[in-house]
Amino acid sequence: MAKNITTTLAAATFLTLGMTSSLPVLAYEAGDWVVRGRILNIDTNEDTSTIRVDGASFPGSGVNVNNDTIPELDITYMINPHWGVELILGTSRHTVDGSGTLDVLGGIIDTKVLPPTLTLQYHFAPTSNIRPYAGVGINYTQFYDEEVTGGLENPGARVTIDDSWGLAVQAGVDIDINKDWFVNFDVKYIDIDTTANFTNTAAGTTGVAAVDVDLKPVIFGIGIGTTF
Repeated sequence: MAKNITTTLAAATFLTLGMTSSLPVLAYEAGDWVVRGRILNIDTNEDTSTIRVDGASFPGSGVNVNNDTIPELDITYMINPHWGVELILGTSRHTVDGSGTLDVLGGIIDTKVLPPTLTLQYHFAPTSNIRPYAGVGINYTQFYDEEVTGGLENPGARVTIDDSWGLAVQAGVDIDINKDWFVNFDVKYIDIDTTANFTNTAAGTTGVAAVDVDLKPVIFGIGIGTTF
């Protein structure tokens, strides 16, 4: 089975290379704007502390953050043929479930996430039909429209999730379809550290609870793009 998959992937790669080798080159030049539209799959890869209730840890507790699939727009400005600066724009929605000893609570948070990310990219072959690149930069993640749900719901219950600054790295490739359009494959890793703070929930004598969440999302994207 594995051998068949490997053979199929190799054949697809050689076929793609063969199809693109005769196409006109959509070469990158200084001053170009590169615009891509992608569909992203966000794998959250969370690691959490125990939930603290009224200042005391709740043993064996934690949270799970669900994944999401979203549309995304990104814009790259080419400083020169090899170097570009990319701004990544998109928003996602996630539910957070209690885990471990709090698994019975089910969903406890519903939130939207706005994670604009700026990366400096190096394009290895800007005049080729197949243009791989790698980038590193910074991510700012803002959580908004947070709501307490499920087992922690209570009249007047609120949750706020701290914003985060963190490292972002990426790798990808643009593959020409014709002289105007290309297909893009991209993967990113982002470091997000945040704390969810609850008040007036159904937990604890004063209803105060918090949990630290360390997110290491891996984001896979596929889309199309063009230059201006």
